[in-house]
Amino acid sequence: MTRSTEVIKAVLERISTSNGFGKCMKNVKILSAGDGNCKAEFTVSDEHLNLGGSLHGGFTATIIDCISTYALMTCGTGAPGVSVNMNVSYMKPAFPGEVVEVDAKTIRAGRTLAYLAVDLTKNNGKDIIANGKHIKFIL
Repeated sequence: MTRSTEVIKAVLERISTSNGFGKCMKNVKILSAGDGNCKAEFTVSDEHLNLGGSLHGGFTATIIDCISTYALMTCGTGAPGVSVNMNVSYMKPAFPGEVVEVDAKTIRAGRTLAYLAVDLTKNNGKDIIANGKHIKFIL
């Protein structure tokens, strides 16, 4: 396990065990992190569902926000930055018991802005659930 992966796992552990909003991340597992990238996965469970019984769009957006931030933290100064814009395209539902893979990449990190891309997939990457673009201001 790389040092970056260890650091990001520690960040996620702290956030997911807090009393705040970050608790929703408690079942997300970091697979790898480093060089501006971060991979994670989680199994869709009841706490992730909308009233229709599929993965909630708000949780999908939260995952995109968090995992792309962790990717950014593995390059440059390590600062998480502040969100400027985020766009999510929803393509396919995910249902309870399905494993969702999250792959975040830092496309470009300049002096003040970072551009990140995230894909959420299932069935070993065969089905795209959603993808997101995230722009962050680097403090």
